[in-house]
Amino acid sequence: MPRAVSRSLRRMAFAVAVTAFVPINSAIAQDATYAIKQLTPEAALKLARAALDACRKEGFQVAVAVTDRSGVAQVLLRDRFAGPHTVNVAVDKAWTAVSFRQDTLSFAKATSDPAHSGPRNFARVVAVGGGVPIEAAGNILGAIGVSGAPGGEADDRCARAGIDAIRNDLDF
Repeated sequence: MPRAVSRSLRRMAFAVAVTAFVPINSAIAQDATYAIKQLTPEAALKLARAALDACRKEGFQVAVAVTDRSGVAQVLLRDRFAGPHTVNVAVDKAWTAVSFRQDTLSFAKATSDPAHSGPRNFARVVAVGGGVPIEAAGNILGAIGVSGAPGGEADDRCARAGIDAIRNDLDF
């Protein structure tokens, strides 16, 4: 077979192979944008207020932070006698919960083994209870973080009381 014909056949085979993939690529193409759900400021404030009230009923002075799904603070409430450190800790607990898509009590247990403790060294990660993701219809809308109660379990209870206060307002 002459060299020119062989080269021409190879080019034709390459062209056929390339065009065979074009329909597949266009079939799996996705939209360039997507829609997300976020808490309204009113819902975030209601959530934070309910968590603060739950802690007050137990005699705890705390800070409560609600973040959006990206971990950016949306609402922050600090009770009058909550320690100054509680503000940043509450925000970072919520950030941890939304970043790792789990409550911080579970995260603390999952990372307690030294073989799995690497994420505890990341900036802003708080492996103590009190951070809880806010979920509805399979989507994470944000997270709540509570800091200042005596122990992570108490912070977690207050955070969950806040979520319970808006549960009926969320789409499930």
